[in-house]
Amino acid sequence: MLALIRTLLDGASARAEDGLRDRFAIDLLAQRIRDAEAGLAAAKQTLASLIVRQRAEQASLDQLDRRHADLETRTVSALAAGINGLAETGAAAIAELENEREVRRATVQSLGEKTLRMRVSVERAHRRIIDLNQGMISARAIDAERKAQSRLVRSIGHSSSLNDAEELLARIKGASDPFEEAGILDEIDGELRRDAIRDRLADAGHGPAVKVRTRDVLERLKTIN
Repeated sequence: MLALIRTLLDGASARAEDGLRDRFAIDLLAQRIRDAEAGLAAAKQTLASLIVRQRAEQASLDQLDRRHADLETRTVSALAAGINGLAETGAAAIAELENEREVRRATVQSLGEKTLRMRVSVERAHRRIIDLNQGMISARAIDAERKAQSRLVRSIGHSSSLNDAEELLARIKGASDPFEEAGILDEIDGELRRDAIRDRLADAGHGPAVKVRTRDVLERLKTIN
């Protein structure tokens, strides 16, 4: 029982969370983009630091190469002059420079690889943020349209109210004309009083004309309109 209640509560909480997420989707999206831009700025700073270190290590390596070449030239000259002791000292210094140069070279290579990876990551993140910002424009337009539709629905009420109004309008338009009904009633009354035959004879020219009838007035009014 407790497990069932817990499951129901978890489901209700998940639905509420989804509802809030949908309601504030634009605000959440904007915040995520700001977070991504902050992360991109930090990544750029890291990339800049790596580039500075790589350039510094490369400059040190270039200086070691120049010192190595200079010392090698001097040691070879001492060896050629037969100054073996000085040449041996020069050779030992050259060995130390070569060891340091290998370390520097490995450091420069490692920094170069890190810099390349970071640069690729920064460029990829930059393109994604551009796409997100462009999508944000479309998302705002869609959200504005959705809110406008919602306001329209609230302003005109439910569709049942519109249906009722349209039905009432149709009934009003379809209602019978009281003047026409009056004319028809006169005809019915005349027929019941045997006046219809007299009217037809008078209309055919047999005998004097009878008094003006409601139907004739209605016919003249229709002609005027």
